[in-house]
Amino acid sequence: MNRAGDGPGHTPVAEAESSAARGTSLSAGGTGQSADDSTQPTDETTRLAGGIARSAGGTARSAGDEAGRRVSTLELFFDLVFVFTLTQLTVLLAADLSFATAARVALIFVVLFWMYGAYAYLTNQVPPDRPSRRILLLLGMGAFLVCALAIPRAFDDGGVVFGLGFLAVVLVHSALYTRSHGRDVIWYAVPNALAALAVTAAGLFDGPRADGLWLLALVLQFVTPFFAEHGARRRGGRDAAVLRAQLGALDPAHFVERHGLLLIVAFGESVIAIGIGIGSRPLTVDLFVGAFLSLALAGALWWTYFVRDEHAAEAVFTATPPDRRWRLAMNAYYYAFLPMLLGIAYCAAGVKKTLGHLTEQSATGPALTLAGGVALFLAGDVAFRSVLRLWPVTFRAVAVPVAAATALLGIRFSAVVELLALVGVLVVMLGAEARWSPSRPGARTVTAPTEERPTEKASTA
Repeated sequence: MNRAGDGPGHTPVAEAESSAARGTSLSAGGTGQSADDSTQPTDETTRLAGGIARSAGGTARSAGDEAGRRVSTLELFFDLVFVFTLTQLTVLLAADLSFATAARVALIFVVLFWMYGAYAYLTNQVPPDRPSRRILLLLGMGAFLVCALAIPRAFDDGGVVFGLGFLAVVLVHSALYTRSHGRDVIWYAVPNALAALAVTAAGLFDGPRADGLWLLALVLQFVTPFFAEHGARRRGGRDAAVLRAQLGALDPAHFVERHGLLLIVAFGESVIAIGIGIGSRPLTVDLFVGAFLSLALAGALWWTYFVRDEHAAEAVFTATPPDRRWRLAMNAYYYAFLPMLLGIAYCAAGVKKTLGHLTEQSATGPALTLAGGVALFLAGDVAFRSVLRLWPVTFRAVAVPVAAATALLGIRFSAVVELLALVGVLVVMLGAEARWSPSRPGARTVTAPTEERPTEKASTA
């Protein structure tokens, strides 16, 4: 998945290519697909087709096609609907910039992003290339839309509606999952459904009891990977390595591109926050300066991930054997991506609240939200790079507390000073990394992790 502008020094190494061929072959033999999905073209047909045969919803891909398939327009449409939940969370936070609201925003997003990750994993293995799958995916989009519309009142009188929408998200996902994992779906569907029921029940209460039920939903989601691996293995008598290879039968190019597109759509949401923050205010020079600084901030965050990280991540995933790929996917694209996406939402809320008061001293809430959002994104990116062993991370790790400290500039001086400082921190970080990092042309930077990080959970839901 090469894109223009991804930067030099990220061409996959030969080892990655050969390992990918071996891993893909293993994946093809261990996916455990049902008869509905297991039909594969013969080698002769694959050679004649040359990898260009496409169905209406996706790309027909042979087991040895390392280029992988592209994200379909329906999947991108799904992502646009999902990011509306992020927009609603930004609105919720901007309406009440308090630590309690920020915590609840994080809680809602963690629960929702779990199921987004489940759908991204699902469509990687079960592409929406036939009418029945497309219809189910559209139903899942509708369920996410219900959740998004109920978010502003999820901890109020809209909690039950949010929970029922989330339950529908889980049920549609489970129905689609039977296409690739058959009866094994029970190990994902039951804990996910119980989590959705806990969220629904939380809508009947308020205060600590509601918060406790939301936390119970998180616990149920986080133990799902354990049941998915160990429950299915004990019941079916399968070898653990074979089951992990089945779970890790991912298309690296599609998986990385899918999450990259989600991040792009989330950045678009932050740009929308610029327009919302301006509203009907007079179009003055100060206002345009603030708008361009906000856009520069979003651009610098885009640069942080897309110019250096995305293509290298795909190479690492390609080089990683399937039996270790599913845990790597969970650690990189769930645990590490969470703070990155949440940081964009916080940053957007901060921009929305500060653009109308650029030359004034910022209140504590807007200043902390803006700086904290950037710091949270950088912290997630540091975790992402560490999991995938994309070095260096030192410059980005140092930038995390420095970005957070810029809130003091907004409180002490003005919002425009804080924006300038944040853009400056990112520019210096990226410049230093480009100058002193080993990822210049000719340097080898992409290697598959040789051992897993402590986090052992995987997004099999």
